[in-house]
Amino acid sequence: MEKKNTNKKFITIFLTLIIVGGSYGTYKYLHAQSHELTDDAQIEKKMNPIIPRVSGYVDKVYVKDNDYVKKGDTLFTIDQRDFKIKIEEAKATLVAAESSFEVSKADISGALASIAVSNANVQSAGGNIEAAKIRLSRLTSDYNRYNNLYKNHSITKQQYEQALAAKQEAETQVRILQQQEKASSFQKSVIEAKSKVSNKQTDVAAANIKRAQAQLEAAQLNLTYTVITAAIDGQVSKVDIQPGQLVQAGQSLFQIINNASAWVIANFKETQLNKMVEGQKVTIKVDAYPDYEFQGTITSFSPATGARFSLLPPDNATGNFVKTIQRLPVKISLDETNDPKKIKLLRPGMNADVDVHLK
Repeated sequence: MEKKNTNKKFITIFLTLIIVGGSYGTYKYLHAQSHELTDDAQIEKKMNPIIPRVSGYVDKVYVKDNDYVKKGDTLFTIDQRDFKIKIEEAKATLVAAESSFEVSKADISGALASIAVSNANVQSAGGNIEAAKIRLSRLTSDYNRYNNLYKNHSITKQQYEQALAAKQEAETQVRILQQQEKASSFQKSVIEAKSKVSNKQTDVAAANIKRAQAQLEAAQLNLTYTVITAAIDGQVSKVDIQPGQLVQAGQSLFQIINNASAWVIANFKETQLNKMVEGQKVTIKVDAYPDYEFQGTITSFSPATGARFSLLPPDNATGNFVKTIQRLPVKISLDETNDPKKIKLLRPGMNADVDVHLK
């Protein structure tokens, strides 16, 4: 009798296990038809790197690890003394360039005045030559007439020689005036050449002014870059700088984490993507806060598998190919219905379990 009771208990337990196991298996099967799960997922947030635009020595640091900052808050400053000297040097260069420009303009004005005088001299010489040629023509006619009279013994030799001397004097005067005209023309060409040089010098001086102004603006801008401020609201992390430390332009020093918004990057197997589309609802559980379920939505799929973005992507053409299931990063945004306080508690890199509702 006792043996029969033992058999009945065993049968009852066995049947119960079969029913429970069958029910659980049926539930998991039905759940798998309408859900895709992965535990290969992490929380992501915007991380703003703090990168100085100028090099220099740190003067003061106004934040420490994990401080909360507002947009525009000063994080640290770089020693400004060298940058202020650069501004003074740029101002001096600008003053020198402006003075050089004024001198060049004065040279041009003097050259233009000299050109005007030379033009007047050339024109005057031309007029004098014409007058001298007229006089020479008249004296030549007188000489020819006196020459004929002298041959006819109608005038004295003295009168003939006076007419010849007057004609030769007029010829000499014409030659002198022509030489003076050539000299004036040459002087004019020299002055015009100098004027062109002065024009070029003025252009160079004007260009030097623009360059000096640009250098001054750059120096003033670099001075403003010595004050490094927060570009976003958030929480600073890994502040590893101190006064007196040399920092380089373009060097990433620490990060500001934007705690206001977050999303999830879930890495699904390629075999799970068949029924997944953008817009599907997602339930997310974060390991750090297992009692709260975050709600999200699939927003996008990565254009390539995670392996393709690695530093050494696999090359299947080497002949050592072993087929492995690839994973594709899927971006999941957190819905606005989630508790904002809970979202602020999330930290980049936290692990999460993701359940995608296919239907």
